[in-house]
Amino acid sequence: MGFLELLEAASMPVIQVLLISALGAFMATHYFNNLLSSEFRKSLNKVVFFVLTPSLVFSSFAKSVSLEDMISWWFMPVNVGLTFLIGGILGWILVKLLKPNLKVEGLIIAACSSGNMGNLPIVIIPAICDEKGAPFGAHDVCRSHALSYASFSMALGGIFIWTYTYQTIRSRSMRFKELEATQIIKAPNKDLEGNANTPLLKGKDDESTAIEVAPSSYIEDAESQIIVQQDVLKKENQSFLARTIEVLRDLVEELMSPPAIATFFGFLFGGVAWLRNLIIGANAPLRVIQDSLVLLGNGTIPCITLLLGGNLTQGLKSSSVKPLTLISIIITRLLVLPVIGLFIVKAAANFGLLPVDPLFQYTLVMQYAMPPAMNISTMAQLFDVGNEECSVILLWTYSAAAIALTAWSTFLLWLLSN
Repeated sequence: MGFLELLEAASMPVIQVLLISALGAFMATHYFNNLLSSEFRKSLNKVVFFVLTPSLVFSSFAKSVSLEDMISWWFMPVNVGLTFLIGGILGWILVKLLKPNLKVEGLIIAACSSGNMGNLPIVIIPAICDEKGAPFGAHDVCRSHALSYASFSMALGGIFIWTYTYQTIRSRSMRFKELEATQIIKAPNKDLEGNANTPLLKGKDDESTAIEVAPSSYIEDAESQIIVQQDVLKKENQSFLARTIEVLRDLVEELMSPPAIATFFGFLFGGVAWLRNLIIGANAPLRVIQDSLVLLGNGTIPCITLLLGGNLTQGLKSSSVKPLTLISIIITRLLVLPVIGLFIVKAAANFGLLPVDPLFQYTLVMQYAMPPAMNISTMAQLFDVGNEECSVILLWTYSAAAIALTAWSTFLLWLLSN
């Protein structure tokens, strides 16, 4: 295959994402009557999370995954874990070098460590099978395997994101709020008749001069921040066992999410022959269930891509992150990490740890090359820290990813076809 053919095969899925995302971004503006407003995006995101994505995951797993496949895919959980571990280390190094505001520290580490393991792979990887130049075999078989790989990647990514990334952002957010609360409490009294050095109470003794009180406009915020501060101190005094139990509880909650449950039952129905025969095949007595789930699952990819474009528009309204920080995140997430991942995957393949399927290797390397997970924005909103900064980071990293993903996909297609 020539370079132009490889480039065309690699760029088509990315261009599809760009076109549909652009439509989503346009639908989120007043030109489209704010059809994809913030509230509507939240509602649609819930539909995708609770209905569409589980339908897609279960239907693809039950149809194409066998017990042998489950055993042979053991390296994918390891690979996803390595992307978070190595990315987290690189993000921590960036924080030490750049010394950003504490509010942005958690976002930098999260952006470097937590890739989009679900939405983008489930769009891009199956779409690569539709191109004539793809070296992954027959179209139907390739697409079926691609959906299974991407669905498994999404389930694994969700577990790591809602444990590792969640803890990273929460710890930095609490530290920032603790610092903010301290600064608010120490703020001097600035009433209409006073100055920065005026004590609240005036008397003959100078003891009152030691008292500093926040302005009345800050009292409500200060009270809430004190509560946050006390919560942080309480968490710091928790025993190791208590913290471990809390992390395990978060992990169990993630394992009980609809996509994770759908992954489990998809593996179960795919691996157990008599269950598989109930819903898969022309003579299956319950095949209508599988057909209905496939129909629902077909709506997943368009919806999540529209949501991606709509969510990124928030980053156009702010410029609160330094250009050096943005450039550093982009280089780390889209260049340095994929290079490291390529060496890891090639080493694993040389030692015979991976299945023979080249699409599996393609998926593993692309997991390192994905832009930051959109769930980081959800966590920033949850803790109400760095919302604008997060939107800016996501906007620019996804803009750069349009070029980076095309380049990496082209290179991998060339590498795997030789």
